[in-house]
Amino acid sequence: MQTNVSIAEGVYLIGVNDRRTALFENIWPIPYGVSYNSYLIRDDKCALLDTVEFGSEGAYLDRIEEILGERELDYLVVNHMEPDHSGEIGTVLKRYPSVKLIGNAMTRKILLGYTGDLGDRFMEVKDGDSLSLGKHTLHFYMTPWVHWPETMMTYESTEKILFSADAFGTFGATDGAMTDALTDLAEYREEMRRYYSNIVGKYGGMVQKALAKLSSLDVKTLCSLHGPVWSRQAGEVIGLYDKWSRCEADEEAVIIYASMYNNTAHMANHIADRMAERGVTGVKVYDVSKTHLSYLISEIWRCRYVMLGSCAYNADMFPLMELLCNSMLHYGLKNRELAIFGSCSFGGGGVRSLRKFAEASGWELMCEPVEVTGTATPANLAKFEPLADAVAERIKAGRK
Repeated sequence: MQTNVSIAEGVYLIGVNDRRTALFENIWPIPYGVSYNSYLIRDDKCALLDTVEFGSEGAYLDRIEEILGERELDYLVVNHMEPDHSGEIGTVLKRYPSVKLIGNAMTRKILLGYTGDLGDRFMEVKDGDSLSLGKHTLHFYMTPWVHWPETMMTYESTEKILFSADAFGTFGATDGAMTDALTDLAEYREEMRRYYSNIVGKYGGMVQKALAKLSSLDVKTLCSLHGPVWSRQAGEVIGLYDKWSRCEADEEAVIIYASMYNNTAHMANHIADRMAERGVTGVKVYDVSKTHLSYLISEIWRCRYVMLGSCAYNADMFPLMELLCNSMLHYGLKNRELAIFGSCSFGGGGVRSLRKFAEASGWELMCEPVEVTGTATPANLAKFEPLADAVAERIKAGRK
Protein backbone atom coordinates (compact mmCIF):
# COMPACT_ATOMS: atom_id res chain seq x y z
CA MET A 1 0.00 0.00 0.00
CA GLN A 2 1.28 3.45 -0.89
CA THR A 3 1.00 6.33 1.56
CA ASN A 4 -1.89 8.78 1.37
CA VAL A 5 -0.59 12.36 1.22
CA SER A 6 -2.21 15.36 2.87
CA ILE A 7 -1.97 18.35 0.50
CA ALA A 8 -4.17 20.77 2.48
CA GLU A 9 -6.43 20.65 5.51
CA GLY A 10 -8.89 17.83 4.84
CA VAL A 11 -7.60 17.26 1.29
CA TYR A 12 -5.69 14.08 0.42
CA LEU A 13 -3.92 12.62 -2.57
CA ILE A 14 -4.35 8.92 -3.22
CA GLY A 15 -1.58 8.35 -5.76
CA VAL A 16 -0.67 5.17 -7.60
CA ASN A 17 2.64 4.64 -9.41
CA ASP A 18 2.59 2.30 -12.40
CA ARG A 19 6.03 1.07 -13.45
CA ARG A 20 4.82 -2.15 -15.07
CA THR A 21 2.93 -0.81 -18.08
CA ALA A 22 5.22 -0.46 -21.10
CA LEU A 23 2.91 1.58 -23.36
CA PHE A 24 0.52 4.27 -22.15
CA GLU A 25 -2.75 3.97 -24.09
CA ASN A 26 -0.98 0.97 -25.66
CA ILE A 27 1.02 3.30 -27.93
CA TRP A 28 3.28 5.75 -26.01
CA PRO A 29 6.40 4.36 -24.27
CA ILE A 30 6.64 5.22 -20.58
CA PRO A 31 10.16 4.16 -19.56
CA TYR A 32 9.88 6.12 -16.30
CA GLY A 33 6.38 4.87 -15.52
CA VAL A 34 3.28 6.95 -14.92
CA SER A 35 1.16 7.90 -11.92
CA TYR A 36 -2.62 7.85 -11.56
CA ASN A 37 -4.01 10.33 -9.05
CA SER A 38 -7.24 10.39 -7.11
CA TYR A 39 -8.17 12.97 -4.47
CA LEU A 40 -10.35 12.84 -1.36
CA ILE A 41 -11.83 15.72 0.66
CA ARG A 42 -12.95 14.92 4.23
CA ASP A 43 -15.42 17.53 5.49
CA ASP A 44 -19.02 17.67 6.73
CA LYS A 45 -19.64 15.94 3.42
CA CYS A 46 -16.89 13.79 1.90
CA ALA A 47 -16.02 13.83 -1.78
CA LEU A 48 -13.74 11.67 -3.91
CA LEU A 49 -12.45 13.32 -7.08
CA ASP A 50 -11.85 10.74 -9.82
CA THR A 51 -10.55 7.23 -9.29
CA VAL A 52 -7.60 5.28 -10.74
CA GLU A 53 -7.12 2.62 -13.39
CA PHE A 54 -8.82 -0.64 -12.49
CA GLY A 55 -6.42 -3.11 -10.92
CA SER A 56 -3.53 -0.65 -10.65
CA GLU A 57 -3.99 -0.39 -6.87
CA GLY A 58 -5.27 -3.46 -5.05
CA ALA A 59 -5.68 -1.47 -1.82
CA TYR A 60 -7.56 1.48 -3.35
CA LEU A 61 -10.71 1.10 -1.24
CA ASP A 62 -8.63 0.46 1.88
CA ARG A 63 -6.83 3.74 1.34
CA ILE A 64 -10.13 5.60 1.01
CA GLU A 65 -11.40 3.98 4.20
CA GLU A 66 -8.15 4.84 5.99
CA ILE A 67 -8.99 8.53 5.49
CA LEU A 68 -12.76 8.34 5.98
CA GLY A 69 -12.76 6.03 8.97
CA GLU A 70 -16.41 5.25 9.78
CA ARG A 71 -17.63 8.10 7.61
CA GLU A 72 -19.58 7.49 4.42
CA LEU A 73 -18.51 8.78 1.03
CA ASP A 74 -21.11 11.32 -0.10
CA TYR A 75 -19.90 12.30 -3.58
CA LEU A 76 -17.72 10.99 -6.37
CA VAL A 77 -16.77 13.81 -8.77
CA VAL A 78 -15.96 12.50 -12.26
CA ASN A 79 -13.84 15.12 -13.98
CA HIS A 80 -12.72 12.73 -16.72
CA MET A 81 -14.15 9.41 -17.91
CA GLU A 82 -11.05 7.92 -19.54
CA PRO A 83 -10.61 4.43 -18.07
CA ASP A 84 -7.25 5.15 -16.40
CA HIS A 85 -9.22 7.54 -14.15
CA SER A 86 -12.69 6.01 -14.06
CA GLY A 87 -11.62 2.38 -13.75
CA GLU A 88 -12.52 2.02 -10.07
CA ILE A 89 -15.93 3.75 -10.25
CA GLY A 90 -17.67 0.39 -10.15
CA THR A 91 -15.88 -0.74 -6.99
CA VAL A 92 -16.59 2.59 -5.29
CA LEU A 93 -20.30 2.30 -6.16
CA LYS A 94 -20.46 -1.16 -4.62
CA ARG A 95 -18.62 -0.16 -1.44
CA TYR A 96 -20.61 3.09 -0.97
CA PRO A 97 -24.14 2.39 -2.26
CA SER A 98 -25.44 5.84 -1.29
CA VAL A 99 -22.70 7.83 -3.03
CA LYS A 100 -23.78 10.42 -5.60
CA LEU A 101 -21.82 10.66 -8.83
CA ILE A 102 -21.23 14.22 -10.01
CA GLY A 103 -20.60 14.99 -13.66
CA ASN A 104 -21.96 16.84 -16.66
CA ALA A 105 -24.40 15.74 -19.35
CA MET A 106 -21.65 14.21 -21.49
CA THR A 107 -20.26 12.40 -18.44
CA ARG A 108 -23.64 10.75 -17.97
CA LYS A 109 -23.75 9.72 -21.63
CA ILE A 110 -20.32 8.08 -21.48
CA LEU A 111 -21.05 6.50 -18.09
CA LEU A 112 -23.98 4.63 -19.60
CA GLY A 113 -21.53 2.56 -21.62
CA TYR A 114 -19.46 1.70 -18.56
CA THR A 115 -21.83 1.37 -15.62
CA GLY A 116 -25.34 1.45 -17.05
CA ASP A 117 -28.04 3.90 -16.03
CA LEU A 118 -27.34 5.25 -12.54
CA GLY A 119 -30.75 6.91 -12.19
CA ASP A 120 -30.92 9.34 -9.29
CA ARG A 121 -27.42 8.35 -8.15
CA PHE A 122 -26.10 10.68 -10.84
CA MET A 123 -26.05 14.41 -10.09
CA GLU A 124 -25.62 16.58 -13.20
CA VAL A 125 -23.73 19.85 -12.91
CA LYS A 126 -23.38 22.70 -15.37
CA ASP A 127 -20.71 25.30 -15.97
CA GLY A 128 -20.30 27.49 -12.88
CA ASP A 129 -22.34 25.31 -10.51
CA SER A 130 -21.01 24.90 -6.98
CA LEU A 131 -21.37 22.44 -4.12
CA SER A 132 -20.61 23.10 -0.44
CA LEU A 133 -19.01 20.27 1.53
CA GLY A 134 -18.76 22.34 4.72
CA LYS A 135 -15.48 24.21 5.00
CA HIS A 136 -14.69 23.38 1.39
CA THR A 137 -16.71 24.49 -1.64
CA LEU A 138 -16.39 22.91 -5.08
CA HIS A 139 -16.95 24.92 -8.26
CA PHE A 140 -17.36 23.11 -11.58
CA TYR A 141 -16.01 24.36 -14.90
CA MET A 142 -16.66 22.67 -18.23
CA THR A 143 -13.43 22.28 -20.24
CA PRO A 144 -14.50 20.08 -23.16
CA TRP A 145 -11.89 18.50 -25.42
CA VAL A 146 -9.05 18.88 -22.95
CA HIS A 147 -8.84 16.20 -24.15
CA TRP A 148 -12.18 14.29 -24.12
CA PRO A 149 -15.59 15.89 -24.76
CA GLU A 150 -16.83 15.44 -21.19
CA THR A 151 -13.73 16.80 -19.44
CA MET A 152 -14.34 19.30 -16.67
CA MET A 153 -12.28 20.79 -13.85
CA THR A 154 -13.19 21.32 -10.23
CA TYR A 155 -11.96 24.32 -8.23
CA GLU A 156 -11.94 24.19 -4.43
CA SER A 157 -12.18 27.82 -3.35
CA THR A 158 -11.14 27.55 0.32
CA GLU A 159 -7.69 26.09 -0.32
CA LYS A 160 -7.57 27.44 -3.90
CA ILE A 161 -6.96 24.03 -5.47
CA LEU A 162 -7.70 23.26 -9.11
CA PHE A 163 -8.45 19.59 -9.78
CA SER A 164 -7.56 19.75 -13.46
CA ALA A 165 -8.24 16.25 -14.87
CA ASP A 166 -5.55 15.34 -17.44
CA ALA A 167 -4.50 18.96 -17.97
CA PHE A 168 -1.09 19.83 -16.51
CA GLY A 169 -0.26 16.15 -16.34
CA THR A 170 2.98 14.39 -17.17
CA PHE A 171 4.45 10.99 -17.85
CA GLY A 172 6.73 9.62 -15.14
CA ALA A 173 6.14 7.96 -11.78
CA THR A 174 6.53 10.25 -8.78
CA ASP A 175 9.30 8.21 -7.15
CA GLY A 176 8.35 9.19 -3.61
CA ALA A 177 8.04 12.91 -4.42
CA MET A 178 4.28 13.26 -4.84
CA THR A 179 4.29 17.03 -4.37
CA ASP A 180 6.64 19.65 -5.77
CA ALA A 181 7.83 20.43 -2.27
CA LEU A 182 10.03 17.36 -2.83
CA THR A 183 10.80 17.64 -6.53
CA ASP A 184 11.36 20.20 -9.24
CA LEU A 185 9.66 20.93 -12.55
CA ALA A 186 13.00 20.45 -14.32
CA GLU A 187 12.78 16.75 -13.46
CA TYR A 188 9.54 16.45 -15.45
CA ARG A 189 9.75 19.10 -18.17
CA GLU A 190 10.70 16.73 -21.02
CA GLU A 191 8.11 14.11 -20.11
CA MET A 192 5.49 16.79 -19.50
CA ARG A 193 6.02 18.16 -23.00
CA ARG A 194 5.92 14.66 -24.49
CA TYR A 195 2.67 14.03 -22.60
CA TYR A 196 1.18 17.34 -23.72
CA SER A 197 2.21 17.09 -27.38
CA ASN A 198 1.07 13.51 -27.88
CA ILE A 199 -2.02 13.37 -25.65
CA VAL A 200 -3.40 16.91 -25.53
CA GLY A 201 -1.61 18.71 -28.37
CA LYS A 202 -4.31 18.30 -31.00
CA TYR A 203 -6.65 20.35 -28.80
CA GLY A 204 -4.52 23.46 -28.29
CA GLY A 205 -7.42 25.74 -29.20
CA MET A 206 -9.59 24.14 -26.52
CA VAL A 207 -6.73 24.43 -24.01
CA GLN A 208 -6.60 28.15 -24.72
CA LYS A 209 -10.36 28.43 -24.15
CA ALA A 210 -10.04 26.57 -20.86
CA LEU A 211 -7.16 28.78 -19.71
CA ALA A 212 -9.20 31.87 -20.54
CA LYS A 213 -12.21 30.54 -18.63
CA LEU A 214 -10.09 29.76 -15.57
CA SER A 215 -7.92 32.89 -15.71
CA SER A 216 -9.85 34.72 -12.99
CA LEU A 217 -9.31 31.93 -10.45
CA ASP A 218 -6.66 32.25 -7.77
CA VAL A 219 -4.98 28.87 -8.20
CA LYS A 220 -2.47 28.01 -5.48
CA THR A 221 -2.29 24.28 -6.16
CA LEU A 222 -2.69 22.17 -9.31
CA CYS A 223 -3.94 18.63 -8.82
CA SER A 224 -3.62 16.80 -12.11
CA LEU A 225 -4.52 13.17 -12.66
CA HIS A 226 -0.91 12.35 -13.67
CA GLY A 227 2.28 13.46 -11.96
CA PRO A 228 3.10 15.46 -8.83
CA VAL A 229 0.84 17.97 -7.13
CA TRP A 230 2.10 21.41 -8.17
CA SER A 231 2.02 24.23 -5.60
CA ARG A 232 5.42 25.90 -5.51
CA GLN A 233 5.64 25.77 -9.32
CA ALA A 234 1.96 25.86 -10.31
CA GLY A 235 2.36 29.11 -12.21
CA GLU A 236 5.26 27.75 -14.26
CA VAL A 237 3.28 24.64 -15.19
CA ILE A 238 0.31 26.74 -16.33
CA GLY A 239 2.74 28.89 -18.32
CA LEU A 240 4.12 25.86 -20.16
CA TYR A 241 0.63 24.72 -21.17
CA ASP A 242 -0.14 28.24 -22.35
CA LYS A 243 3.04 28.29 -24.46
CA TRP A 244 2.58 24.83 -25.97
CA SER A 245 -1.10 25.35 -26.74
CA ARG A 246 -0.21 28.56 -28.60
CA CYS A 247 2.24 26.50 -30.73
CA GLU A 248 5.08 28.67 -29.47
CA ALA A 249 8.55 27.11 -29.70
CA ASP A 250 12.13 27.62 -28.60
CA GLU A 251 14.67 29.05 -31.04
CA GLU A 252 16.11 25.57 -31.53
CA ALA A 253 16.56 23.19 -34.46
CA VAL A 254 15.90 19.50 -34.97
CA ILE A 255 16.91 17.26 -37.88
CA ILE A 256 14.89 14.10 -38.42
CA TYR A 257 15.85 11.78 -41.24
CA ALA A 258 14.84 8.48 -42.84
CA SER A 259 17.62 6.39 -44.36
CA MET A 260 17.82 2.77 -45.52
CA TYR A 261 21.50 2.53 -46.44
CA ASN A 262 22.99 5.47 -44.53
CA ASN A 263 23.21 7.89 -47.47
CA THR A 264 20.53 10.25 -46.14
CA ALA A 265 21.94 9.72 -42.64
CA HIS A 266 25.36 11.00 -43.80
CA MET A 267 23.63 13.99 -45.37
CA ALA A 268 21.75 14.80 -42.15
CA ASN A 269 24.97 14.62 -40.15
CA HIS A 270 26.76 16.80 -42.68
CA ILE A 271 24.04 19.45 -42.41
CA ALA A 272 24.36 19.40 -38.59
CA ASP A 273 28.16 19.67 -38.82
CA ARG A 274 27.95 22.58 -41.25
CA MET A 275 25.47 24.41 -39.01
CA ALA A 276 27.78 23.94 -36.03
CA GLU A 277 30.61 25.42 -38.06
CA ARG A 278 28.36 28.42 -38.71
CA GLY A 279 27.88 28.92 -34.98
CA VAL A 280 24.52 27.18 -34.42
CA THR A 281 24.70 25.00 -31.31
CA GLY A 282 22.18 22.61 -29.80
CA VAL A 283 20.98 21.00 -33.03
CA LYS A 284 19.46 17.56 -32.36
CA VAL A 285 19.57 14.80 -34.98
CA TYR A 286 17.22 11.78 -34.95
CA ASP A 287 16.75 8.66 -37.06
CA VAL A 288 13.00 8.24 -37.59
CA SER A 289 13.47 4.45 -37.53
CA LYS A 290 15.30 4.44 -34.19
CA THR A 291 13.49 7.03 -32.08
CA HIS A 292 9.87 6.45 -31.13
CA LEU A 293 7.34 8.74 -32.78
CA SER A 294 6.28 10.26 -29.45
CA TYR A 295 9.74 11.71 -28.83
CA LEU A 296 9.94 13.12 -32.35
CA ILE A 297 6.55 14.82 -31.96
CA SER A 298 7.73 16.29 -28.66
CA GLU A 299 10.94 17.60 -30.25
CA ILE A 300 8.99 19.25 -33.07
CA TRP A 301 6.81 20.90 -30.42
CA ARG A 302 10.00 22.19 -28.77
CA CYS A 303 11.83 23.48 -31.85
CA ARG A 304 10.86 26.26 -34.23
CA TYR A 305 13.21 25.07 -36.96
CA VAL A 306 12.50 21.60 -38.33
CA MET A 307 14.57 19.81 -40.98
CA LEU A 308 13.13 16.63 -42.46
CA GLY A 309 15.09 14.35 -44.77
CA SER A 310 13.94 11.20 -46.52
CA CYS A 311 15.26 8.66 -48.94
CA ALA A 312 12.90 7.58 -51.72
CA TYR A 313 10.78 4.53 -51.01
CA ASN A 314 8.40 3.15 -53.65
CA ALA A 315 8.35 6.58 -55.32
CA ASP A 316 7.29 8.16 -52.04
CA MET A 317 8.88 9.11 -48.74
CA PHE A 318 10.05 6.44 -46.28
CA PRO A 319 7.00 4.94 -44.49
CA LEU A 320 8.03 6.01 -40.98
CA MET A 321 8.71 9.56 -42.17
CA GLU A 322 5.26 9.48 -43.76
CA LEU A 323 3.83 8.41 -40.40
CA LEU A 324 5.54 11.33 -38.68
CA CYS A 325 4.31 13.81 -41.29
CA ASN A 326 0.75 12.47 -41.12
CA SER A 327 0.88 12.72 -37.34
CA MET A 328 1.91 16.37 -37.51
CA LEU A 329 -0.96 17.08 -39.90
CA HIS A 330 -3.28 15.33 -37.44
CA TYR A 331 -2.08 17.50 -34.56
CA GLY A 332 -2.31 20.67 -36.63
CA LEU A 333 0.83 22.23 -35.19
CA LYS A 334 1.51 25.71 -36.61
CA ASN A 335 4.30 28.28 -36.62
CA ARG A 336 7.19 26.04 -37.65
CA GLU A 337 9.91 26.79 -40.20
CA LEU A 338 10.87 23.87 -42.40
CA ALA A 339 13.75 22.64 -44.54
CA ILE A 340 13.55 19.40 -46.51
CA PHE A 341 16.20 17.24 -48.12
CA GLY A 342 16.84 13.68 -49.26
CA SER A 343 18.40 11.21 -51.62
CA CYS A 344 17.35 8.68 -54.22
CA SER A 345 18.76 6.05 -56.55
CA PHE A 346 16.70 6.80 -59.68
CA GLY A 347 13.23 8.38 -59.82
CA GLY A 348 13.06 10.03 -56.41
CA GLY A 349 9.93 10.55 -54.33
CA GLY A 350 11.05 11.36 -50.80
CA VAL A 351 11.58 15.07 -51.30
CA ARG A 352 8.60 15.30 -53.65
CA SER A 353 6.36 13.91 -50.90
CA LEU A 354 7.93 16.16 -48.29
CA ARG A 355 7.04 19.14 -50.49
CA LYS A 356 3.41 18.03 -50.34
CA PHE A 357 3.66 17.88 -46.54
CA ALA A 358 5.08 21.41 -46.51
CA GLU A 359 2.09 22.66 -48.49
CA ALA A 360 -0.44 20.78 -46.36
CA SER A 361 1.08 21.86 -43.03
CA GLY A 362 1.45 25.50 -43.93
CA TRP A 363 4.96 25.51 -42.47
CA GLU A 364 7.27 28.07 -44.07
CA LEU A 365 10.07 26.66 -46.21
CA MET A 366 13.33 28.29 -45.15
CA CYS A 367 15.13 27.44 -48.40
CA GLU A 368 14.84 25.42 -51.59
CA PRO A 369 14.74 21.64 -50.94
CA VAL A 370 17.80 19.59 -51.91
CA GLU A 371 17.75 16.03 -53.25
CA VAL A 372 20.73 14.15 -54.70
CA THR A 373 21.05 10.91 -56.61
CA GLY A 374 23.45 8.28 -55.37
CA THR A 375 25.74 7.94 -52.39
CA ALA A 376 27.07 10.46 -49.91
CA THR A 377 30.17 11.41 -51.88
CA PRO A 378 32.01 14.62 -50.99
CA ALA A 379 30.52 16.21 -54.08
CA ASN A 380 26.99 15.21 -53.13
CA LEU A 381 27.44 16.29 -49.50
CA ALA A 382 28.60 19.70 -50.66
CA LYS A 383 25.23 20.23 -52.33
CA PHE A 384 23.59 20.41 -48.88
CA GLU A 385 25.82 23.19 -47.60
CA PRO A 386 23.71 26.06 -49.03
CA LEU A 387 20.70 24.57 -47.22
CA ALA A 388 22.65 24.31 -43.96
CA ASP A 389 23.94 27.88 -44.35
CA ALA A 390 20.46 29.28 -45.04
CA VAL A 391 18.95 27.54 -42.02
CA ALA A 392 21.87 28.57 -39.81
CA GLU A 393 21.40 32.20 -40.75
CA ARG A 394 17.67 31.99 -40.06
CA ILE A 395 18.28 30.50 -36.62
CA LYS A 396 20.95 33.04 -35.69
CA ALA A 397 18.63 35.86 -36.70
CA GLY A 398 15.84 34.35 -34.58
CA ARG A 399 18.10 34.06 -31.53
CA LYS A 400 19.19 37.69 -31.55
